[in-house]
Amino acid sequence: MAAATTLDIPASYYRDTVAVVLEACPPLEGDQRADVCVIGGGVTGCSAALHLAERGYSVHLLEAREVGFGASGRSGGQILPGLGTDIATVEHALGRERARAIWDMSREAVRLTAGLVERHAIPCDLAWGFLHAAVKPRHVRELQAFQERMARDYDYTDMAWLEGPALRERVVTDAYPGALYEGEGGHLHPLNYTLGLARAAQRAGVTIHENSRVLSIQRGQKAKIETDGGSVTADFVVVAGNAYLGGLVPELEGRMMRAANYMVATSPLSEAQVASVLPRNDALADANFVLDYYRLSADRRLIYGGEVSYDGREPRGLRQRMDTKIARLFPVLEGVPIDYRWGGDVAITLNRAPDFGRIGHNLYYAQGYSGHGMALAGLAGQLMSDAIADQSERFDLFAAMPHRRFPGGNRLRTPLLVLATTFYKLRDRL
Repeated sequence: MAAATTLDIPASYYRDTVAVVLEACPPLEGDQRADVCVIGGGVTGCSAALHLAERGYSVHLLEAREVGFGASGRSGGQILPGLGTDIATVEHALGRERARAIWDMSREAVRLTAGLVERHAIPCDLAWGFLHAAVKPRHVRELQAFQERMARDYDYTDMAWLEGPALRERVVTDAYPGALYEGEGGHLHPLNYTLGLARAAQRAGVTIHENSRVLSIQRGQKAKIETDGGSVTADFVVVAGNAYLGGLVPELEGRMMRAANYMVATSPLSEAQVASVLPRNDALADANFVLDYYRLSADRRLIYGGEVSYDGREPRGLRQRMDTKIARLFPVLEGVPIDYRWGGDVAITLNRAPDFGRIGHNLYYAQGYSGHGMALAGLAGQLMSDAIADQSERFDLFAAMPHRRFPGGNRLRTPLLVLATTFYKLRDRL
């Protein structure tokens, strides 16, 4: 498997099963004018562009490579309420009332995803059902306490504790002593969903330029966004580059780190194999800090993700480790070929909460979903559209979340993060 940070990405299952074709997205040429310039063609950027265009704004979207190039087109495709951090982190920082408002908006993000899929007829294989699986007794206690707290303090009751035969009706393995089943969670084909948002944006009037890497943003009453081929002068800028932003916005440097995650897709399974793996077509993630996750594709492949790298290098023995994990979970899949292997970068924040904000009067950004952005990124785009239209109260709730830079500066930031993650990997084994 090629390193996740390389620009020459190996073929993924998602890219070989694209079902959405965009209108031409030529590179930016010459000097253009728009109300809003969106930087980044993932879910965040495409959602922002779509919602802005539907409000009547003229929008140019600039993507350095292709729409869906980053995490939006390579992820596990899981959609579920919540954030990449525990709701207790939000509550500690903002108080119960605002934490509850953010939790409710995370549920809204899932409904928004489903609504966009239906309204724009996006062929992305949306399916419902999600399992938060305990790997050890400590996880059982933590997940059951989480279920009780969410019902008591947040009126969220769409979770059921499963174990024994009830759990095996949904995942057929002896690996988990129990799991929380969440009916509001689900999964989809992430690249087709992202392309579907981009197609809807084009139909609403958005101009999309692929292969148009932004080199600089000249700020002012009107911003000028420059690429190799031209520029866009705009009243507002939406920065949605996430893990692939680079140093384009210095104020955001150090507020997030890139983390490479890796995935495989098997050959299509037989009906009997599906019945012996995920008979209800749920998605699943385990409760480890460095978690593994998986689901079935529409053509019955097991899509399995996990492992992590913070230094841009593929972990040693990655192929064997991932194949061994699948075989231990599901002995029935022994001998099933792995047809695809790929990787990609996600952006994580120090507290694993998403980082929303504005810089100056006309630059908005959303980033750092910490592996939990498939649904939340769509809401982020909508909220930035609302804020540009002078309806910023809900965006400001997320923007109020405090964020600190990763310690260590440019030289030591990555080694310190690798060291901390090593500690949590060891804790996962206890």
